[in-house]
Amino acid sequence: MQTLQRGRFYPMWLGALLLTLAASVAQAAGFKVTDTNGKTHTLAGYKGKWVLVNYWATWCPPCLEEIPDLIALHGDKKNNLVVIGIALDYRNAKQVTDFTEGLLVDYPIVLGNHQIVSQIGPVQGLPTTYLFNPEGKMVAQQVGAVTREAVESYLKGKAGRPTK
Repeated sequence: MQTLQRGRFYPMWLGALLLTLAASVAQAAGFKVTDTNGKTHTLAGYKGKWVLVNYWATWCPPCLEEIPDLIALHGDKKNNLVVIGIALDYRNAKQVTDFTEGLLVDYPIVLGNHQIVSQIGPVQGLPTTYLFNPEGKMVAQQVGAVTREAVESYLKGKAGRPTK
């Protein structure tokens, strides 16, 4: 078995770090997505609001469990938060729209693809959620289901604090 040599490992580590930083800068620049109703959503267009982006799939039980909480979060205007759902791993657009209409989802739903994922952030499992602050900076992410209470608690903890 070959061992890693310090001289060879360092450049690989540095390269990985630079790629990670470049990806963060690209994501920080924002995103532009179009929902199933044809409306375009940009991170810059939501300046002054919290933006929660949630990757999900129709076949994913934890995704389905969190949808009522996401609907409630999106509907509560006191939170100053908008939810955008990114559907992944679907057969066709009609499957997704029929599914979300059946659950009375009222937040924007985007049909996800590789280009959309590269704009927002990687998906390590479903559901995956990214939270952007009112200045457009990604401040939190979670792999696994989120709850209304957890998001509201996070927002409350950040209220009144200056953002960097």
